[in-house]
Amino acid sequence: MLVVGAVTSVQFGSALAKGLFDEVGAGGTVFLRVASAAVVLALIWRPPLRGHGRRELLAAVLFGISLAGMNFAFYSSLDRIPLGIAVTFEFVGPLAVAVFGSRRAFDLVWVGLAAAGILLLSDFGRADLDGVGVALALLAGAFWAAYILLSVRVGRFFPGGSGLALAMLVATVPLAPIGIAEGGAELLSPSVLAVGIGVGMMSSAIPYTLELEALRRLPAGVFGVLMSLEPAVAAAAGFVVLGEDLATREVVAILLVVAASAGAARGATVAPRDA
Repeated sequence: MLVVGAVTSVQFGSALAKGLFDEVGAGGTVFLRVASAAVVLALIWRPPLRGHGRRELLAAVLFGISLAGMNFAFYSSLDRIPLGIAVTFEFVGPLAVAVFGSRRAFDLVWVGLAAAGILLLSDFGRADLDGVGVALALLAGAFWAAYILLSVRVGRFFPGGSGLALAMLVATVPLAPIGIAEGGAELLSPSVLAVGIGVGMMSSAIPYTLELEALRRLPAGVFGVLMSLEPAVAAAAGFVVLGEDLATREVVAILLVVAASAGAARGATVAPRDA
């Protein structure tokens, strides 16, 4: 229930965020999300800077940069393609980490399933998808892969969620000029601020907390399988909140990627999103 709650919160938060794009753009929305979540997590964990060497702080900075890149690339893709499709392409990142983390010959089956899903989603090059949007979703997946690998290192250096809180603060630095330039004075609108803070809670603070609790109760493999539901939940959120319909071909493609991610995560040593 904790994992399902986290996945649902993230994807419905993303659907809610897309509603802000007309007012403050993708850059302004992601800045509000990350900044609000960073403030809440910093107040909860109060990450200390003293007592950590250059190596530990560098890991936290790189973790923050990966968070900034992942969120900005994903929201920029979301501005161009449907939510369910964006998350499916983005999931190539954690799928790659899961496959390399497992190192079983049978995992080639999951790679094949994922490749079939991606090809079906693109309709073998004939699909009416924005190419830049797809590229941005794949870039978000690459940053997600870096996020996963760095989260393991940061988790060793910092207790509890203090490393994540510090990384979120770092992530606001490169996002601030982009968000302010794109959102402008609208960022100070009470209604925009309220939705932005809600997105930050739903997409970052709440799911990361739920995932941390779930990881204390579940084996990493089971956790990874459940997290693989994200593309399907994203498609549902896009349909319910944004009215984004998907063709039968696209639904089948998303389910193929879900199955591939679940199978690969089952034997992986790193869960797809170990907060």
